[in-house]
Amino acid sequence: MDADSERKVDAILEEYRGRPDYLINALQRVQESVGFLPADVQRKVAEALGIPENIVYGVVSFYNLFTMVPKGRHTITVCQGTSCYVRGGKRLLQHLRDMLKIDVGGTTEDRHFSLSIVRCLGACALSPVVMVDKDLYRHMTIAKLPSVLSMYSRNGGGK
Repeated sequence: MDADSERKVDAILEEYRGRPDYLINALQRVQESVGFLPADVQRKVAEALGIPENIVYGVVSFYNLFTMVPKGRHTITVCQGTSCYVRGGKRLLQHLRDMLKIDVGGTTEDRHFSLSIVRCLGACALSPVVMVDKDLYRHMTIAKLPSVLSMYSRNGGGK
């Protein structure tokens, strides 16, 4: 963690010092500031709130809203529900893994994209579907992926 991030984290944690009941609030604010919650940050949170590190780790690892690894600027989510899966979701996911050179849960080296899956987006009639951030792309094909991702290019920055 760089010095600027460390100062921000310290300022946030000062508000919660000795207040273990505010663990989730403190974690949310720290993650908003730093982007993720690596072990050294979790240690600082535990020390500031006066609770064991394993409690902090337990909360961070339990809730999906927290991450221990850096996330990309844009998150690509591929639906793997039954309808999407049988209509090409599996192939889309594999193509994205190969194209981005990351696995599910991973982030590209430049931290531009993260890749995730979801069991159902509730858009079965539009399957297969892929989301980039909050934008839903229906009837997705491997051929359409490059043009969709280009909208989130390093220059364009997204829709």
